[in-house]
Amino acid sequence: MSGHKMLFSGLKLWTSGRSRRMSRLPDGCSLKVCIVGGGPAGFYTAQQLLKARQDVEVDIYERLPVPFGLVRFGVAPDHPEVKNVINTFTQTARQPRCSFYGNVDVGRDVSVEELRRAYHAVVLSYGAEGNRTMGVPGEDLAGVHVAKDFVGWYNGLPGCRQLRPDLSRDTAVILGQGNVALDVARVLLSPLDFLKKTDITQPALEALAESRVRRVLIVGRRGPAQVACTVKEVREMVNLPDTRPEMVGADFEGIAEALKTLPRPRKRLTELMLKTALEVPGEKEQRRRSEASRAWGFRFFRSPVEILADPEGSSTAGIRLAVNRLEGSGEGARAVLTGEVEDVTCGLVISSIGYKSLPIDPSLPFDFRKAVVPNTVGRVQGAAGLYCSGWLKTGPAGVIATTMNSSFDTARSLVEDVDSGTLDVSAAKHGSQSVGALLETRGVKPVTFSDWEKIDSVEVSRGEAVGKPREKLLTVEEMLQVARS
Repeated sequence: MSGHKMLFSGLKLWTSGRSRRMSRLPDGCSLKVCIVGGGPAGFYTAQQLLKARQDVEVDIYERLPVPFGLVRFGVAPDHPEVKNVINTFTQTARQPRCSFYGNVDVGRDVSVEELRRAYHAVVLSYGAEGNRTMGVPGEDLAGVHVAKDFVGWYNGLPGCRQLRPDLSRDTAVILGQGNVALDVARVLLSPLDFLKKTDITQPALEALAESRVRRVLIVGRRGPAQVACTVKEVREMVNLPDTRPEMVGADFEGIAEALKTLPRPRKRLTELMLKTALEVPGEKEQRRRSEASRAWGFRFFRSPVEILADPEGSSTAGIRLAVNRLEGSGEGARAVLTGEVEDVTCGLVISSIGYKSLPIDPSLPFDFRKAVVPNTVGRVQGAAGLYCSGWLKTGPAGVIATTMNSSFDTARSLVEDVDSGTLDVSAAKHGSQSVGALLETRGVKPVTFSDWEKIDSVEVSRGEAVGKPREKLLTVEEMLQVARS
């Protein structure tokens, strides 16, 4: 090795070692990390951090008194197997180096800047609580809801308790063709005896018992080869008791020829839709369909133009849809207006066109166009010690496994920054001790994980009494009352 190369190599080693020495934790001190948001992203980030370092202490702050976010409030009641991940999160929360603080609204009760002063690192994982709007006339009429609120209503999200969906008309229209849209369709059409055995809320169950909705149309602006749902969700719709599919054969023109070019998961999904739409079923399935009292169907190449009002101008009477054609093919195909429109009579319109994240603190860097915190592998741009994970990091896409991998990546970024000296950990931080003192002066009393376990116990025992896995408490006041009992 030449002299100046050796010098450069030695200098590199010295500066590397120096930065590590400079950023070493003070003796006897822990690496204090705060996570904002107690949903899947928050818990997966905590899980990975606790596994990666024995000297880390993680505090999770959550706005509601209860943990688990969309696993509790977003997963469909008839998908209990998806909620099993709660067991893993519970193991994480019970670790001595992990603490949960519910009933703390970051951005209102305590600022992000105050958290940054109290912790070596802050990870924002509070998800996507906003709604994407359709931007069409009549969107504010009674009878129009966003899917997030409708799902929150039947899943017991406190802020959606007052929702009163109009289920008095025969037809409901869902805009969007992702898994959430199909969850909503399934709940609207499922036999009541089936729903009674789930953790759906009692008010939703009572409303659905009186429902006159017998037909659900699931509308998308592009074609069968671009739907965002999974084959599992479509198969559940096809097999839903007492329902029959109603598809438009013309929507599938040219699809059979395109199948061979599709990747395997997309191919299986498209084949299932094609078979459901065009294939003549066997005798047993024909009989099942002819006896069904309810119907569902995809409607492709349609975009909302206007929600049509009843004669009084206050409630939904229908929806006007623009007819589209596709330019291009595959995932990149674009919907282009043809100039044609069609009207569908309905009393309920549910917009399932996506969630979006919102900034919770003015000090927070935020990309309003993409509705995410600008980041590089979870590192918030231009804000040392600030990280993000989950939908706030990526946008609202993917399933729980996607969130898990993304959250693990953020945790790894944070650990790498500690190891490399990029993240300054040379000063001792007091974490929840500092934040707890601030909250006390502001009259905020956090809910701990053991407090949540009291709520959990009450919900499970109430559920057992009526043959359900749980009967959820529906108000923050009820939750706090049980937590503090």
